[in-house]
Amino acid sequence: MGPGIVTDAPPTDDRPPESVAAAAPEPPVAAAERTEAAEPVHAVGIGPGNPESLTPRADRAIREADAVVGFETVVDHVRDRIEGDVFACSYDNQTERLAAFADRVADGAAGTAVLMGDPNVSGYQFLGRVERAVDRPVRVVPGISAIQVAASRARTPLEAATFVTLHKRGDLAADRERLRAAVGDRHLLVLPRPYDTMPGDIAADLCGAGASESLTAIVYERLTHDDEAVTPTTLGDLATRAGGDGPDDTPFSDLSVLVVRAADEPTDAAGSESTGGDG
Repeated sequence: MGPGIVTDAPPTDDRPPESVAAAAPEPPVAAAERTEAAEPVHAVGIGPGNPESLTPRADRAIREADAVVGFETVVDHVRDRIEGDVFACSYDNQTERLAAFADRVADGAAGTAVLMGDPNVSGYQFLGRVERAVDRPVRVVPGISAIQVAASRARTPLEAATFVTLHKRGDLAADRERLRAAVGDRHLLVLPRPYDTMPGDIAADLCGAGASESLTAIVYERLTHDDEAVTPTTLGDLATRAGGDGPDDTPFSDLSVLVVRAADEPTDAAGSESTGGDG
């Protein structure tokens, strides 16, 4: 091969293979691997509100956190357990508060986000915002949901029920259609949206779509709290309580769960405690 000719052949290296391997530089660590190696932020479900419903694992994640973020009403339930900095949010300032929380986490703080009930039931919109805000993996710590408690009170097995949460921002048309398609054939477990889509509004929509007004409907309010309330009625009667756009002109609490039992199901379970396991 003459001078000036370029070849792609590797240069000869007479060192033993193990020496070559030992001398080779470490491969760069991908950003995804660095993120996975970081201490995760915990997203904790605090349960329906009664301190006895807070799991030990959730309690530990809150107490050991250097920074805690969550909506003000959720933070208030566990404020006496928080030893770190609190980043309480409202719907209007959540972007800014999450950014401040993310800055603390980026500086090395152990971070925990708190959500009502179980994060997988109706808190996933806020959970998604937490995931987008922090440059760390987010580990969900499940909690007890008011939906689980309502299912137990009403003796309603989850496998025979259709669960829909309306407690979220955005259009609810697809969620309403799911309820209309299932009503009568399956039990319904519904989280209303304060205050424009409350139990009476849901009942009126279902009756307007052709559901039987004689179906058993049960509204549970403030489940697990000392002032827990239950209202057993029918779907038709509940529909007469539609309307209202605030706490002063709505007959039910913003902490409500609606159960509509399937047709031809026994109705003596309203307000009862289940004696069996509920998962």
